Amino acid sequence: MKILVTGAAGFIGSHLSEKLLSLGHTVTGIDNFDPFYPKSVKQSNLEVALRSSNYTFYECDLYNMASLLKSKDSHFDLVIHLAAKAGVRPSIENPESYIEANVLGTYYLLEWMKKGGCKKKIFASSSSVYGNNVKIPFSEKDNVDFPISPYAFTKKSCELLNHNYHHLYNLSIINLRFFTVYGPRQRPDLAIHKFFDLIYNDKPIQIFGDGNTGRDYTYIDDTISGICAAMDRLGITGPLFETYNLGNSSPVLLKDLIAAIEKAADKKAKKEFLPMQEGDVDRTYADISLAKEKLLFNPVMPLNEGLARFKQWYESRLVY
Repeated sequence: MKILVTGAAGFIGSHLSEKLLSLGHTVTGIDNFDPFYPKSVKQSNLEVALRSSNYTFYECDLYNMASLLKSKDSHFDLVIHLAAKAGVRPSIENPESYIEANVLGTYYLLEWMKKGGCKKKIFASSSSVYGNNVKIPFSEKDNVDFPISPYAFTKKSCELLNHNYHHLYNLSIINLRFFTVYGPRQRPDLAIHKFFDLIYNDKPIQIFGDGNTGRDYTYIDDTISGICAAMDRLGITGPLFETYNLGNSSPVLLKDLIAAIEKAADKKAKKEFLPMQEGDVDRTYADISLAKEKLLFNPVMPLNEGLARFKQWYESRLVY
């Protein structure tokens, strides 16, 4: 297939592009190198994919993507939409930029698909849409009308936009709600990467709350396998609109995560306890029964092995 990947220079996008290329697909990646973290990091993420003759990359925003691709071979069999402005806490400080990048960006992409004839899309949603859902584990059938951050609100809004274009224009769309993806190349602002940085630099880890918040950490390879399974699902006859959780279904408390990182790094962490911050959810916990049934999704990476792999990658990037 010929596949367009948005957010291709990011953590998930770069891993996905390499996997798609290994499966024989032709991949076009776009990314605007949002300054949320250094451009050099994203450029290094692209190094492997750029070696392939079946990979093309463009630096652009979603709103000017259509004009860029118009002069190129712009027919695609599938769009995998990973591009988004990330981060829960920054979204509270600047919600307008998140609405513009995430909601309007998704609208521009859907309009391009409608006009250009691409009928299939996978969308990277987020576990944040569940907010502080009291019922656990989180099911796709749960009400997600109560987001507690602008970032979460934009992801829910994009899911609704997707449904609207599915209904009006017969697009086949699968929303995948990712649950705290980690592994080599993880964004430097996310907990596991940040905690490794702090421990290795002998700086304190700031713990917001008492350490009993929990996250459903999902290794990157498991997430990529779920995306590939969603691609297969889109091959069925007729337009569809479906939503799936892609998690590990095994939440880990923050204090236990830190202990596991200490063990993996063979270093003790300094800790600084602070009040909970606005926008942070108490826990995430994926019910993946639907993904198991329909996508044959089966996450296999245990946390200790995933952390060991992250450590190996992290230490390979250190300059002594």
